[in-house]
Amino acid sequence: MAALHAAAEGGDRRLGAHILQCMARQMSHLGHVDDAPDLVALAQYGARRHLSPATTSMLVALEARFQAILGRIDDSEAAADRALAAFDRVNPADEDPHMAFFDAAELQATLGMAHQIAARHLDKGTARTRHVRLSADLVGAALAARPDHRRRSRAFEHLGLARTHLAADDVDGAAEETTHCLQMLGTVRSRRVTDRLGELYAEAEPVAETAPERELRERIHNHLAAAG
Repeated sequence: MAALHAAAEGGDRRLGAHILQCMARQMSHLGHVDDAPDLVALAQYGARRHLSPATTSMLVALEARFQAILGRIDDSEAAADRALAAFDRVNPADEDPHMAFFDAAELQATLGMAHQIAARHLDKGTARTRHVRLSADLVGAALAARPDHRRRSRAFEHLGLARTHLAADDVDGAAEETTHCLQMLGTVRSRRVTDRLGELYAEAEPVAETAPERELRERIHNHLAAAG
């Protein structure tokens, strides 16, 4: 909150919007998902005449993810379309330094997660299959674009692909991507990645009926136990 007040006192509305989106991510991570869209909306409203295309795209992409978490699939898709349209207008030379992290890979990863979450809200059928395909394409593109030194981001994306494969009942694909994620976690310590791994463990429980599925959950459990 101190950073937000400082940005307000300095008249930097773009920085204020950036701080609010960081707070929204934290609320979502802590399980207060209902609060996250309000913070994103506040960021969009408070800096509505000052937002750069990259900041607009980032905020609306987050909106797509949070709406998907809340099961508002149509709203999530509409937000995803707006995020892509805003990103088309981005000129990196005109963007603030604090937006340097938000590139095509970051957008693809965020929207890919939105589609993966949406898929899990839907019954099996063509709509779910479409969201799974979009998720796999977007997260896969994000992973391909990440440089090797972005190990935490790459771990997130392997984990995202694992969850996408699981949403498609592809346990072998989920196990392969989980292996990549766990290998990276041998060199990267991240509470957020570990928490997402715990979510994958829970998502795999309903399908843990065969040996490969049980083995997948056992490997995740062993890592979580070692992580403390």
